[in-house]
Amino acid sequence: MSKKCDICGKGQVSGNNVSHSNRHTRRKWDANIQTVRVEENGTVVKMNVCTKCIKSGKVTRAN
Repeated sequence: MSKKCDICGKGQVSGNNVSHSNRHTRRKWDANIQTVRVEENGTVVKMNVCTKCIKSGKVTRAN
C-alpha cells in the first residue's frame, strides 16, 4: 500500500531514536493511511487517505 495520502499528500517522516545514553539511530514514522472507497464525480474509487482527511470530511465515503 502507498504510504502517502492521495488528498493532502501527507507521508512518511524520518528522525532519530534517542536512547537513554543519548545514542542516535535513524527511524521513520508512517502516516496513518487507510484504503477507503470514495465517491468521486459520481463514481466509486478506492483511495489511500490519511485518517485526518477522513475525520475532517475532506472525502465523501461511498456506501
